[in-house]
Amino acid sequence: MPAFRFSCVLSVLGLLATACTSSGSEGDYTPKPKGYNRIDLPPHAYQPLAPGHPYTFQYSRYAKVLRDSSYLAQPHWINVYYPKLQANVQITYANIAGKPQLYTKLLEDARKLTSKHEIKATAIDENILKTPNGMRIAVFELQGEVPSQFQFYTTDSTKHFFRGALYFRTATANDSLAPVIDYVKKDIVQLLNTLKYQ
Repeated sequence: MPAFRFSCVLSVLGLLATACTSSGSEGDYTPKPKGYNRIDLPPHAYQPLAPGHPYTFQYSRYAKVLRDSSYLAQPHWINVYYPKLQANVQITYANIAGKPQLYTKLLEDARKLTSKHEIKATAIDENILKTPNGMRIAVFELQGEVPSQFQFYTTDSTKHFFRGALYFRTATANDSLAPVIDYVKKDIVQLLNTLKYQ
């Protein structure tokens, strides 16, 4: 009987040793690479901006147009907000008719607001685009861990000054947001290509 108990104890110890070695030891552990959240992006689809502004454009069906509620907001300042993507395109507008000093100030402000990101930006690419409506639009693409990855402005220099900037309401790093940034940028291009003044 003692011999039987001894062999049972040895068998149990053998099973435990096998179980421990088969599950791996600390030396065999390999950390998994850092992963990013999967982001499912819907196909691009657009709708017209509701009347009531001195401008019109097409914007994403997956976005909401919200009135700018900041204390600095002026009439016709809006946000094109993507609830599921936590993305926001801030739009500002000014009537510059008969106000050459305001026009100059807005041009300077547009440049300053972009250059504020130079500290964190690894690159700022500036381009001038021409839309099907004949508008010339200054576009700034910012790279690096910047709060705004895409900015733009357009003006006819006599009556209208229209500016926008893309922001995300999330702390997610820009490299993991890259597909979303590209997605919203395509929507902004559609917005600009369909922009008209009333």
